[in-house]
Amino acid sequence: PDLALWVESEFWPNLIIETAGRNIPMILINGRISPRSFLGWQRFGGLIKKLLSCFALCLAQADADAERLLRLGAVSAKYVGNLKFSAPPLPADADELSNLQDAVGDRPRWLAASTHPGEEIIVAGVHQRLAGTRPELLTVIVPRHPDRGTEIAAMLRGQKLAVSRRSDGDAIGPQTDIYLADTVGEMGLFFRLAGVVFMGKSLVPLGGQNPLEAARLDCAIVYGPHMMNFDEMTKKMKNAAAALEVADEGALETVIGRLLDDGVERGRMIAAAGEWAVAEAGVLDAVVAELAPFLATLSKENAPRARA
Repeated sequence: PDLALWVESEFWPNLIIETAGRNIPMILINGRISPRSFLGWQRFGGLIKKLLSCFALCLAQADADAERLLRLGAVSAKYVGNLKFSAPPLPADADELSNLQDAVGDRPRWLAASTHPGEEIIVAGVHQRLAGTRPELLTVIVPRHPDRGTEIAAMLRGQKLAVSRRSDGDAIGPQTDIYLADTVGEMGLFFRLAGVVFMGKSLVPLGGQNPLEAARLDCAIVYGPHMMNFDEMTKKMKNAAAALEVADEGALETVIGRLLDDGVERGRMIAAAGEWAVAEAGVLDAVVAELAPFLATLSKENAPRARA
């Protein structure tokens, strides 16, 4: 190729070095170096410096990523926006959404999205206490790894909760406490259904899940204290009053209960999250502007070939 674009953190040493050896310019786009990866790469400082020095430009997902790339040896690194903001909203089957909305009706509901081990038991406890004063409450759990569905269902039923499991084709009935959506590729469906969302992987110290998809699909967003992988994103969301952080199970119960009961606050958060997501969506133009000089050079180099 005349130009090679690398995405995020796919640093394949042999391929990078061979590409550089053939004088093919390389650019890293949407580059990401998590705090954990930064510490790991520091143990192999010579290697990562050699790899990063092969890139003519590194465009980072966040200012912090740009700083870490520079400290690890990048020649040029900057932040112009996160390309994930330019992706379309997650899809959802319209018929399936309509069926779920009919099944749920006016019941209060909330979603625990992309949960990890240790979080489902917390969500179950929150549900039980909130349902004490909201007997029609429905909690939807979408585990990050659907193959844990059997284990999660057994745990929930052990807590005396009525569970309908999507992978088994169970319907949501009037007595359903928990709808366990242990399927793949349907998160867009459940974001659209819920309205109030807890982002998983954040009450356990694993770095969090991306809240962007929920922000674009009319959700009031709540997350725990462990959002290290999306630190800059969540800071911007908090500054925009587009999300709420909770410290623990008790705080999660309080905030979810408040959002279920207070339509005004819920609506304000949904609107703020949507406005924040739209404001960040111009990133594609910014990335293309950074690539323009490299693309222009290619056009000039290829002009003689075209005439030939």
